[in-house]
This record gives sequence, C-alpha cells and structure tokens, in this order.
Amino acid sequence: MMLAELRLLLESCPPSSEIGDYRSAVLEDNALLKNTETTRRKSLRYLRELYGLDASTLLFRSLRDLWDQEVTAQLMLALLCALARDPSLRSTAAVIQEAPQGSIVTSQMLAEEAETQYRGQLNNATLTKIGRNTGSSWTQSGHLLGRRNKVRVQAESYSTSVAYALLLGYLCGARGEALFQTPWALLLDAPPHILHERAFQASKQGWLEYRQAGAVTAVGFAYLLREENQA
Repeated sequence: MMLAELRLLLESCPPSSEIGDYRSAVLEDNALLKNTETTRRKSLRYLRELYGLDASTLLFRSLRDLWDQEVTAQLMLALLCALARDPSLRSTAAVIQEAPQGSIVTSQMLAEEAETQYRGQLNNATLTKIGRNTGSSWTQSGHLLGRRNKVRVQAESYSTSVAYALLLGYLCGARGEALFQTPWALLLDAPPHILHERAFQASKQGWLEYRQAGAVTAVGFAYLLREENQA
C-alpha cells in the first residue's frame, strides 16, 4: 500500500493541494526521501495508481478530507482506497474476509485466490508477485500480523474509516442498512452494532448524516459528496 510514502506525502502537502503539487513534492522536494530520481518517479507512479492524488477524484478527495482526523484510522483508510482502485489487491479480499481469527494466511493462498478471480489469465510469476505484495498490504492495514508466518488478526476501525467504507458502499449502490453489510464494511472487522456506533460518531463530526429509527437506517453523505450533490 506504500503507507509510509503516502503519509510522508500528505504530511508535506496541505489538503488543498492539486496533482501538480503532489508531483512537485515528490520529484522536486523529495518528500518521500528517495535516493534517486528513478525511485521518485516510480514511487509517484505507484501512489497515483493506488490513490489517485487528484482532488477532482472523489475517492482521493474524500480520503484527504478524512485523513488528518484520526491518525490511527489511516491504515484502514489507505487500505479501503487502494482496494477500490487496485484490482489485484481486491482479488485477494475474499481470503481475508473468510480467514478465521488466528489462522495462517500465506502468500500462496492469496496468489491462488487471485488466480481464481482472474480465471487463469495471469502467469505464475505475476501471481507470485500479487501474493507477496498483497500479503504486505493486508499486514500494513492490520488484518494480518507477522513477517514470514502471517496470522489473521482483528483490524481496528474508527469513525472516519467507517464513514469512508460506508461511502464506498453507497457509491456501489447500497443504501440504508445494506451499507453495513458491503464488502467494504465487512473488512472493518467490527460487528454491526459497533459500525452503527461509529457511524453515529462520524455524523457528530459532520462526515455523514446518520439516522436510525427501529429497523430503518438512513445514511447520507452531503459533505463528502458536496460537489457531486451540486451537479
């Protein structure tokens, strides 16, 4: 997920920054602390692939809106954004969702799931790379623990990451209570009542609107969807 690089970049650029500002920060100011121009350019390309770095892109703009609110939530925010944008990472999500707490998750398991999702379109070298890289990403996000022997553990979720996960579900067509059952919400590793509590906390902060009456739940995103709502 290049979490360390993303943190360095967003620390060096204010929320109002545009793509040109991020490019200059990486290539000219060496915000990512890379030794060569080649590695700077490569890092910038990967960050753009994973996160967009473009305020006109809703996924990145909403990530940037929430990023500085809870430092501890940045792991999950980065994971959710990368998951939405990176098909190879997304192809392994089922392994993480289905693995019991305390079970071993290997890069081979992730590679095999990617092979299933891509229906045999990828060669062994590419699948091995996906298994290795996605294993690192799921470790950075807090879903796995360990270096060589990775164990499925419970990831942490917070009000901002819940708001972002609910937004992703909304963009995929879910509404009401169904927002709390999407793949994005399930990866928060929290039971529904906790997700509702954190959604209520997010509403108090102005990140979303949350109302619940009996079995009816309504969630809106006036702030995070502000430009789209004006269109």
